[in-house]
Amino acid sequence: MSDIQAQFSVLKQTADTKVVDAIARLIEDGDDHELNRVNVLDFATQHAVDEEHAISAFLHAARLGLFDLGWNVLCPGCGGVLGAHTTLKALKPDDYHCALCACGYKASVDDQVEVSFTVNPRVRRIAAHDPDTLPVWEYFKQVFWSSGVDFNKESFATLANEVTLDTMELPAGEKATMSLQLPSDFVIIFEPVTHAAHFIDVQGEPTKDRQQLAIMYNKVQAPTGTTTMRPGPLRLSLENQAGVRVLPSVFIAAEALHHLIGKRKPFLTAKRMLSNQTFRDVFKADNLSLDQRLQITSLTFLFTDLKGSTALYERVGDLAAFDLVRAHFHALLEIISSEKGAVVKTIGDAVMATFVRPEHAIVAGLRMRAAMDQLNKRRGTDDLIVKIGIHEGPCLAVMLNERQDYFGQTVNIAARVQSLSTAQEIHITGPVLDAPAVAEVLEQRAIKPIQKQAALRGIADKMVVYEIP
Repeated sequence: MSDIQAQFSVLKQTADTKVVDAIARLIEDGDDHELNRVNVLDFATQHAVDEEHAISAFLHAARLGLFDLGWNVLCPGCGGVLGAHTTLKALKPDDYHCALCACGYKASVDDQVEVSFTVNPRVRRIAAHDPDTLPVWEYFKQVFWSSGVDFNKESFATLANEVTLDTMELPAGEKATMSLQLPSDFVIIFEPVTHAAHFIDVQGEPTKDRQQLAIMYNKVQAPTGTTTMRPGPLRLSLENQAGVRVLPSVFIAAEALHHLIGKRKPFLTAKRMLSNQTFRDVFKADNLSLDQRLQITSLTFLFTDLKGSTALYERVGDLAAFDLVRAHFHALLEIISSEKGAVVKTIGDAVMATFVRPEHAIVAGLRMRAAMDQLNKRRGTDDLIVKIGIHEGPCLAVMLNERQDYFGQTVNIAARVQSLSTAQEIHITGPVLDAPAVAEVLEQRAIKPIQKQAALRGIADKMVVYEIP
């Protein structure tokens, strides 16, 4: 048995067999570009498999060395990759700049950091492992633009033939010229390897005189400049002092370009990855560094606590109580994972969990309550009473006590909301209830939330909360 066959044998012990078989076929028969920066959500759709099973399988495959995990910081405007990193720790705290859009961005993990998977070269060598050998348009498709930009053969043909005035490969240390006819449109000279751009604001009456423009590429990240020119002939002089091959391309910045790069499809975000139980379990070493603070604009927190656990130990004895508490944890953790959430930590008899979407958290809370009822029914008692609180809002992803954790007022409020429960009711906040999918979940179950005013410890003003009876 080869090493790769042995790795797949191990993978089938930890991941869904159908997904593993699809990954094996992809490695065996897929085109090179299909194995570079694999969009796992796209993969799940194409192979009719569950998204969570696909994410888990690719994570285990990366852990075994079949794939390399990538964290790509994206421009929210054009979908270009502004920074490609092999670990989450490498994300920079400062701004990332997109020369094509002439804008700077913070690396928000909500939807600006893409998680992708590229086949390891020891498993199969593909063209993208040597990006300097990729033809111009393959470089744009496989390296510059993210897997979330919804390109197909037709749209790329339009980009190459209708939106582009000219493009070339310019080896390191060489010079070249382009002879262009400037249209009456805004023009962008963009180079994707060094991420350099120069804008030409074409205006005024057409001219027959040849206009001149010189651009030099080097290792310095120069700001995007703008030159005003008239419609007509242009001699573009290019010099490459960047030390690598460059790919200067001249685009017409009109509606066609915006339409092509504006078509998007879902991709696996860093926020979703941080709230994935498999990632937290398998890639603990790939979490944040101690001094990182990643901003998340929206995350849903669920806190639980076992009511009266001290009295439970006194009532039934240490051994019986320990078994009960362990059964309660097993049920809760299984539900969290199955509802696309992840356990951040357990504190005594309490659980802190995160979910990307509030509807997943509310369904998890309702299932937890039902699971405790079932455990109590089997024992003929009502010893297990779980208090649950849910809140959604902005936070910081940080490292605390050698573990990826979260910090901020949203976390504090979620914990305090949980403490309002006195029995098996669930308490949620307005941002959770306002989510349309949450309202739909409650309506389907004929649950009518009860509005309350609550004073939360450590929170200055009273808050409106909702009891889910």
